Amino acid sequence: MIDKTSSTGPRTRKYVVRSLMIGSAASALITTPAFAQNNDELAAATANQPAIVVTGSRITNPNLEQSSPIQVVGTDEIDYRQATNAEELIGELPGIAAGTNNSVNNGSNGTSTLNLRNLSSTRSLVLLDGTRLVPSTLASQTDLNIIPVALVERVEVITGGASSVYGADAISGVANFVLRRDFEGLEAAMTYGITERGDGERVRGDLTLGANFDDGRGNAVLSIGYQEVDDVLQANRAISQVATFGGQPVGSGTTVPTRFNGQQVAPDGSQLVPTYNTFNFAPFNYFQTPLERYNIFGSANYEVTPGIEVYTRGMFTNSTVSLQLAPSGLFGAPFTLPLNNPFINDTVGQQICASFAVPIDPVTCQAALDAVDPNDPGYLAPQTIINRRLVEQGPRSSDIVTNQFQIWAGVRGDLSPTISYDVYATYGESQRTLTRRGWGLKSRIEQALNAISPTQCFDPSNGCFPINLLGGGTGTNIDPRSVAFFNQPSGFTDSTSLSVVNASLNGTFGETGFFTQTPIGFAVGVEYREYSASRVADVSAGTQGEVLGSGAPSPTFTGGYDVIEGFAELIVPILEDVPGFYSLQAEGAIRVSDYSNTGTSTTWKAGGSWEPFEGFRFRGIYSISVRSPNIGELFGPVTTGLTALTNDPCQLGNPVGNATLTAICIAQGAPAATIGIIPVPSAAQINATTGGNANLDTEEAESITLGLVATPPQVPGLVVSVDYFNIKVTGAITNPAPGDILTPCFGPNNDGAGSDATACANIRRNPINGSLNGGGETLGLILQLSNLGELETSGVDFRVNYTLPMSFGSINWDLNGTWTETLTFNANPANPINITRECVGLFSPNCEPITPEWAFNLRTTVSIDDLVDISLLWRWIDGVEYEFIGQGQGFLPESEAFDAANYFDLTVRSNVSENFDLTIGIQNLLDRDPPQTSSFIGSSSFNSGDTYPTSYDTLGRRYSVTGRLRF
Repeated sequence: MIDKTSSTGPRTRKYVVRSLMIGSAASALITTPAFAQNNDELAAATANQPAIVVTGSRITNPNLEQSSPIQVVGTDEIDYRQATNAEELIGELPGIAAGTNNSVNNGSNGTSTLNLRNLSSTRSLVLLDGTRLVPSTLASQTDLNIIPVALVERVEVITGGASSVYGADAISGVANFVLRRDFEGLEAAMTYGITERGDGERVRGDLTLGANFDDGRGNAVLSIGYQEVDDVLQANRAISQVATFGGQPVGSGTTVPTRFNGQQVAPDGSQLVPTYNTFNFAPFNYFQTPLERYNIFGSANYEVTPGIEVYTRGMFTNSTVSLQLAPSGLFGAPFTLPLNNPFINDTVGQQICASFAVPIDPVTCQAALDAVDPNDPGYLAPQTIINRRLVEQGPRSSDIVTNQFQIWAGVRGDLSPTISYDVYATYGESQRTLTRRGWGLKSRIEQALNAISPTQCFDPSNGCFPINLLGGGTGTNIDPRSVAFFNQPSGFTDSTSLSVVNASLNGTFGETGFFTQTPIGFAVGVEYREYSASRVADVSAGTQGEVLGSGAPSPTFTGGYDVIEGFAELIVPILEDVPGFYSLQAEGAIRVSDYSNTGTSTTWKAGGSWEPFEGFRFRGIYSISVRSPNIGELFGPVTTGLTALTNDPCQLGNPVGNATLTAICIAQGAPAATIGIIPVPSAAQINATTGGNANLDTEEAESITLGLVATPPQVPGLVVSVDYFNIKVTGAITNPAPGDILTPCFGPNNDGAGSDATACANIRRNPINGSLNGGGETLGLILQLSNLGELETSGVDFRVNYTLPMSFGSINWDLNGTWTETLTFNANPANPINITRECVGLFSPNCEPITPEWAFNLRTTVSIDDLVDISLLWRWIDGVEYEFIGQGQGFLPESEAFDAANYFDLTVRSNVSENFDLTIGIQNLLDRDPPQTSSFIGSSSFNSGDTYPTSYDTLGRRYSVTGRLRF
């Protein structure tokens, strides 16, 4: 929002400049204008412009500087990055952890999300021009793909408690995408990018039209965009062609030929053998997921009379994200296996009978093998653990199609020379449809196993054709007619909506303060929001274990809630222009929220700033923020899916000779006869059961920020800021990590020395083979949502920006970094065995995404007159190590620690003519390879292709070019 009133006095001009340079640039990543101006020129250029609202405050007076540090990505940085989507504008900023993006394949929901301070995307709020966007997921996450990048003027990121200003979801902060306003003319831009290996092509095209009308009283803008990103397969990068463990190629135990209760079909298909080969799943996965997106954005405003302006805007996005995994299969779940299956010979049948924890005696087994059909008295169909890759189907694919729209309408203006108003309403919907192909259905596999001949099913409905799982060798042997029968598409649709009505006043009390020239600023208002969300699934997608290889099902459900809030904010100048107090001001804000699901809660902040002399300002903010649970956290069905685990304490010979450990394994559901032969986790994944909890209450965060900003007049062009931050969330809505269950139960050495019976009770094993894998009847780890968690992070943000005028133009250095002191998680501080997990500088399934201790970006830009900018970005990530380094987990030492990573991006931007500019970029200039580890060391969402693709560059050197035409 922009306040049309402005003052042109000398102090106002000074503060407008300083609001941009200091308030917006504190701990910022902001670049100098491409063609540098000195401060006098900037002041003159800014003095007659409308005041700019800076994220973190609803008060628009430019003289009143808020005390919260803000990172800013300005116009130049946006140009240099040549981003395909909004996530690429801010995803590499220090202090922002990896969310889901196009580097996430196995675990993606098709969105790009914001994760401030690594406190999760559910605690990070995304705004468009200070207003909320319709959530894109059932967990109220905003998909950054919907932001119209072509119209973004700057991005402002404030971390720490912003809930008192913007409401719930802002516990870790806010990213506000500020759009260009009153655009006039035509702008057409095209970006093309490709990797040095010749893959991963990126295309982005935008056309923007804008015009003023009725002598400048109105303006209308229309922007249309298209983006396409091609895939990069892990097969096409040396690091990821083979999944490894301990330096050796190790894939999944679900493979070809088939395994029955752990024994594999011999090459000739005549018998079962105890050894088995593994399946290399790595080459099928994406390092870069393909995307195609269309977006349209329009806005208009019109000044009806002086002091009354009506405005409206609307946006629509259609996007398709594609994901791909290795072929589906029978992943160790129990299947009903008729022993009279025509492909089972007597030798194999007797071996299957003998392989159960309680064997089937040979006579009964033979009678079952000889049975004619299910009506035969000897017929037997035991639940059998079957592992078999269905390579005949090809890779598993998922297409996620999102259609999102949102409209705004409002009226704003001035009630007096010092008070403005804004009343608006917005409504948006998002519909995200996932369609799976090449996965297969369990019920149809079981129907095809129940055959009376090699070509006839007992139940021939729906075109059933028998499946042959007994073929030996490594070639395909399942008949295409059988594949066509069980290879059926499946999917679900998630729908969300948001309605908002907001009315606010902001301005100043008079034209001066009590003891200052600058008046007291205020903002007050009310807001009503209503959220609704639903999932509609087909029968197969909603049934536990039905879609093969899909992990958790996606049952149909619906939910919603509303909230009404009142908010107020105040910035009070206390002293200014007196010895020792060039400026002194206090600020505060409060928001009272009444939720239909969790009742009334209050958030607030208090702080201020002190500038003892011009150019040095101390600032601080203390805030209490409250977040209410979202729809997914409240109403999501409890389901069984997958989580990462490399070693099961009960696997293989671990419990043999250890009576305590043996007793724990058996108490969790492992048959006594399986002790000593319990399989290792399949592909380093086990079952995990979780879901919504309607009894969840709000969580509360305490945030502190203390800092110093220096813009010494003696060094024109220099901005230095240092800010300490601390955010602590209590009553946090969290799931325990796997280690929070396993360690209290089994002890720190996995030897049964734990003493927490409650933790042990949250581990439920496969009733056939004792593993933590299987179908929905194997709950695995029960990781239920609760308000028991506690999160805390602290550290220091620092920034140095300096522009040195030169005879040919200028040189600008912009250093932006974060030192993270601590990032801790405790699933339940009241547990007898209290586990506070520190994740700074560590990686594991418990500590993802990666948070390095130190990280910084340094951009150096040489501007040559009004012609050319040459800019080099140096991105540095501190070294990290495995959480359990050196504890004998089986990984190579070099897999358990990564050295610091350095990446360099070179960009050249040139004004070719008055109407055309050209930007050429080389990303990962030195073609640095990502660090190599094992694909089994973390979760598949972040640890994939033997590295961490969301944290490290896996694509290699790549090139991009952008041409932009303006009239």
